[in-house]
Amino acid sequence: MKNSYLGELSAEFLGTMILILFGVGVVAQVVTAADGGLGDHDSIAWAWGIGVTLGVYVAARISGAHLNPAVTIALAAFKGFSWRKVLPYSLAQTAGAFVAALIVRFVYSDLITALDPELTIASQGIFSTLPGNGSAPVSITTAFFDQVVGTAILVFVIFALTTASNNPPLANIGPVVVGLLVVGIGMAWGANAGYAINPARDFGPRLLSYITGYETAWVDQNGTPYWWLPIVAPIIGGLIGGALFKFAIEAFLPTAPEQVTVSEPNAATDPNNDPGPRAAATDRSQNA
Repeated sequence: MKNSYLGELSAEFLGTMILILFGVGVVAQVVTAADGGLGDHDSIAWAWGIGVTLGVYVAARISGAHLNPAVTIALAAFKGFSWRKVLPYSLAQTAGAFVAALIVRFVYSDLITALDPELTIASQGIFSTLPGNGSAPVSITTAFFDQVVGTAILVFVIFALTTASNNPPLANIGPVVVGLLVVGIGMAWGANAGYAINPARDFGPRLLSYITGYETAWVDQNGTPYWWLPIVAPIIGGLIGGALFKFAIEAFLPTAPEQVTVSEPNAATDPNNDPGPRAAATDRSQNA
């Protein structure tokens, strides 16, 4: 017998690792390119979205591909996900993000050292988020509410895309749509706080950066403790987004499945099939 629970944790670990390899990797490429010729904010947004899409494809069949503690907590609060799995899933996600950041840190070590040999706030943004992306005058309050709003949008739309009665995209295209959602959030909500919208995405790489020499890892560019904000605000935002979908959309969705009116077999298309009353009703609806 396969250990399905172990498989779920493995899927969350590896799915999140793929997500962060693309996400943190693209930021490292853009930040360390001195001439700015290897990308910009748009390439960062697209690579994060691609990373989400591929991470979901890796993990969805086994674990549901949460890849984000804020999503896991919202699913437990509003979609029946087991609360006893919330902490293990979150730890697996954070570990996956940590290992991915370790790989990026190693592969980009030469370029990071050339750019910022003292490992200061100048390159800290490769691994973790900062208010105003480390330079713009954004307050902690604004960054907090930015993360609440961004994660609320994320979870609200994920619920809309994965609720069967809400006419979601087909399962094989769903990850692509979720990736596009993250691209959109990055392009619309990236200025104030770097759109972490995921506690594992921020804390895992932040911890790795501290272990590997970034003494500024836990604070922002002004020296204010900041590590807690991309954890707390996304969790609150995820619960708000989940509640909004649960009570403002899902509560009004039809519970009965839609009647099939175009694909039922009938005597005209299948002479070996007895049309019966259901097919006759179908024929009438098609001829109406």
